[in-house]
Amino acid sequence: MTDQHPRPHGPTIDQEKCTGCGLCLAVCPDQTLSLLHGKAIVSGDRCMACGHCRAVCPAEAITVPGLAHDPLFQTFGADNRYLPPGQGDTPQLVRLMLSRRSCRSYTNRAPSPKLLEDLVRIGTCAPSGTNSQGWTFTILPQRSAVETLGNLVGAYFARLNRQAANPLLRNFLSLIGRPALANYYHRYHHSIAQGLREWKEMGCDRLFHGAPAAIIVGSHPGASCPKEDGLLATQNILLAAHTLGLGSCLIGFAVAAMAKAPKIQRTLGIPADEGIHAVIALGYPAEVYQRFTGRKPITPRYFSG
Repeated sequence: MTDQHPRPHGPTIDQEKCTGCGLCLAVCPDQTLSLLHGKAIVSGDRCMACGHCRAVCPAEAITVPGLAHDPLFQTFGADNRYLPPGQGDTPQLVRLMLSRRSCRSYTNRAPSPKLLEDLVRIGTCAPSGTNSQGWTFTILPQRSAVETLGNLVGAYFARLNRQAANPLLRNFLSLIGRPALANYYHRYHHSIAQGLREWKEMGCDRLFHGAPAAIIVGSHPGASCPKEDGLLATQNILLAAHTLGLGSCLIGFAVAAMAKAPKIQRTLGIPADEGIHAVIALGYPAEVYQRFTGRKPITPRYFSG
């Protein structure tokens, strides 16, 4: 696949500052660097622009073209000092993870565009396969935009419900090894029909739960593992939203509809070749929780061969 966003060919090394310590060689995943006459040089033609060389250099001799090294946030002051392994606050990190809940009740107050943009920047702090950073983020900053998406998703599921309600169609598809429509009918048809009625007759939003804003996380073509990249960025956004006073909820039905109905992406101005991996409802929560919920017990599997 073609990389839609070409990367720099390699870092730039200030030969006067370089001490020849060799630390950059050890951390380069593409073996692009080597030592010549006691100085680091770029000797290879591969570079994923990970910036490890810059981060490890004690002499600050290395720059990586095309990378913004310190993200600039608009709604809070960031601490740009590197945090070494073992120095983070693990109990507080776990507390944040357990405190974040899927919000299904929001106030009418919309988050500011600056706050939504900061969430996007926080999303880009996630790792990505081969450092492709091929994410895309589409911000729906007010309730009217969220309702537009909701109406498009609702129209898709109304069509799907009509198809699923046809027993001849779903049974025929099952007979030829395509049971998806029948499975949908048994699992979702009734609840979707109820939700569509409530939206049409009472304005009850069971899809976005009244959220006044949303962020759609997608990816450009060409990334090595775009879905994983998108979901890692999404988790960053979910956790950061909680610390910034926002509630959030993943809207899986919207992702499913956008995968099947290209009109939705076109209407929102999202290029057709972008994959959509998450739709995040956002807003100030009208819910107040008092404690953590539980988690299902898990037994990890070991392989010691």
